[in-house]
Amino acid sequence: MPNQQPIRIKTISEYHQFMQLPKPDHPLVSVARFEDSKREYTEPASRIMDFYSIAVKRNFNVKIKYGQQEYDFDEGVLFCMSPGQVLKIEYDQTHKVENKGWNLVFHPDLLWNTPLAKTIKKYGFFDYSVNEALFLSPKEEETLIGIMQQIDQECRSNVDSFSQEVIIAQIELLLTYTDRFYHRQFLTRKASNHQILDQLEQLLSDYFNSDDLSSKGLPTVAYIAEKLNISPNYLSGLLKALTGQSTQQHIHEKLVEKAKEKLSTTALSVSEIAYAMGFEHPQSFSKFFKQKTDLSPQDFRRTFHS
Repeated sequence: MPNQQPIRIKTISEYHQFMQLPKPDHPLVSVARFEDSKREYTEPASRIMDFYSIAVKRNFNVKIKYGQQEYDFDEGVLFCMSPGQVLKIEYDQTHKVENKGWNLVFHPDLLWNTPLAKTIKKYGFFDYSVNEALFLSPKEEETLIGIMQQIDQECRSNVDSFSQEVIIAQIELLLTYTDRFYHRQFLTRKASNHQILDQLEQLLSDYFNSDDLSSKGLPTVAYIAEKLNISPNYLSGLLKALTGQSTQQHIHEKLVEKAKEKLSTTALSVSEIAYAMGFEHPQSFSKFFKQKTDLSPQDFRRTFHS
């Protein structure tokens, strides 16, 4: 059977029609319970939505494919999508789909000419692949659903000059709590997170000990994340939470270690070391090394051999 083209849902009203929900009270933002949807799930379907979605899902007995990852949902999972991302849902046709939980959807036009239009880009959880969805404690779930209910209540109220400001303030509060809960997940899922750190160290070590460094230059953050099978934003957030350093800082730290090793254990000239480590110009290497160590390569070598 050929792959079907994804269904594109452009507006909040189209989303309500797709999910077979009553018409939304606000054209740019809506909160709905999944169990109120009358949509029947009968076959696999992919969708692209031109708006943000923040969903708390419970007992969602389907498989979701998001990016290149698959995920089975369970109790208390938060799943975030930004506009234009592809979501594929696969159903076990031998069981009735039980779709429970809450979903906040809001169109980028709601944020037009507000500070959140720019700052929303900082929330990396919108870019996470689905196997990095957030598991919520009952208290955390209650907090987020409570904010969603307040947004829903505001949408149902008579629109006045304060309506947009109040709704956006509540969305910002929801995003702040979500950021906090993701940060908590980084710290509490220590076993899997430290496994990723171990894999990162091994990956960098193998790369720096191969010919790739001289022939291809420094590995990019995107390359590292792809090799670890996680998103760049997730990797950066994980490393920041656990070590206080970004992925780029980890790469640079490994490069400095390799440079120190060559300066202290070989008779290679600084220029030869620079070329071996992927720098086109020895001056660039010397500048980089001094920025990271407060010593020039020559000074480091002299202090080591003094």
